[in-house]
Amino acid sequence: MTKSTAAITAVGKYIPEYVLTNKELETLVDTNDEWITTRTGIKERRILKTPNQGTSFMAIAAAKDLIQKANIDPLEIDMVIVATATPDMPVASTAVFTASEIGATNAFAFDLQAACSSFLYGMSTASAYVESGKYKKVLLIGADKMSSIIDYTDRATCIIFGDGAGAVLFEPNSEGFGLQDEYLRSDGVGREFLKIDAGGSILPPSEETVKNRQHFVHQEGKTVFKFAVSNMADVSERMLTRNNLNKEDISWLVPHQANKRIIEATANRIDLDPAKVMMNIHKYGNTTSATLPLLLADYEDQLKKGDNLIFAAFGGGFTWGSIYLKWAYNS
Repeated sequence: MTKSTAAITAVGKYIPEYVLTNKELETLVDTNDEWITTRTGIKERRILKTPNQGTSFMAIAAAKDLIQKANIDPLEIDMVIVATATPDMPVASTAVFTASEIGATNAFAFDLQAACSSFLYGMSTASAYVESGKYKKVLLIGADKMSSIIDYTDRATCIIFGDGAGAVLFEPNSEGFGLQDEYLRSDGVGREFLKIDAGGSILPPSEETVKNRQHFVHQEGKTVFKFAVSNMADVSERMLTRNNLNKEDISWLVPHQANKRIIEATANRIDLDPAKVMMNIHKYGNTTSATLPLLLADYEDQLKKGDNLIFAAFGGGFTWGSIYLKWAYNS
């Protein structure tokens, strides 16, 4: 009997209309377009500006895009996972609200948080549920409204992040396509280098924490960059080695979009042709949990059944990893 694997069978996306350019950032902080482009590869990012719209708004829009494109009945969805670092609110699950709003009323839902690795971890989780045989359709959404936690007076972070959402559907596959292997890692040493100080159980919100701007993302850029470069490259190389793959076998590298130099270092480690590296960081910046599914959505029309994809991500915590997936359909 052929082992059933978990394959991606549909994708969807949503990006806000408002475009925050490097030129506009020059009016907010001491920076310029050349400096940002040279160091990050980012030219612009999308921002969700409308009041009272949070991460769920984008997650719902991305899910509806997928449902419409794939022509699926939301009632057939068994589970909804929202990978996010910016939930609508601290307690009530963003995924539960999202599932209800898209009509997936037969599904159970939960949020998954592993910073910029959230979607990668979500791929592992969704696949495991499908491979268990208990669930047939698992909707995985990566969505983040990073503008809600960014200090636009902090040059180190405000140039990097944007808002967006992407969605994929995992279903059983009997042809051997789908998720083939994974290597996921974490290390608490990174807790101090990329974080939000206040708003959690250690330092609850107060007048003082707001005044001290402790509810915004803070990162020690050089330290995070160093860890990200080495670890994303290491896990990508490991994925090829333990699956006996060479650069000719790889159709696409699907890397987290944090910094163009990190992406290039990962591709160089596995000696991959730049033409095989998915990249949209220039358009969206770092959308955290949304980077990987947005890449799939943007490159969907170039993907072919049987293509070998190597995913790689790195996030705060630290969290990181790589996944090897065989693409299951022609668009």
